[in-house]
Amino acid sequence: MDYVSALLPPAVMAVFFIGVIRVIVKTQGGANKAKEDAAVDAALARVEGARPAAAPPKADA
Repeated sequence: MDYVSALLPPAVMAVFFIGVIRVIVKTQGGANKAKEDAAVDAALARVEGARPAAAPPKADA
């Protein structure tokens, strides 16, 4: 029975992992896709706007 107790935790973790992956795949897209895309675009725009402008390189010729 030691082999059962040794194999049970990995088997349980595998089942939960497969369940998590199925939930992630099922929730991709759908009705909220446009709202999620807009939220990501807004967050990226905030990050880009907060980034200081890089100074142009000086020409030492």
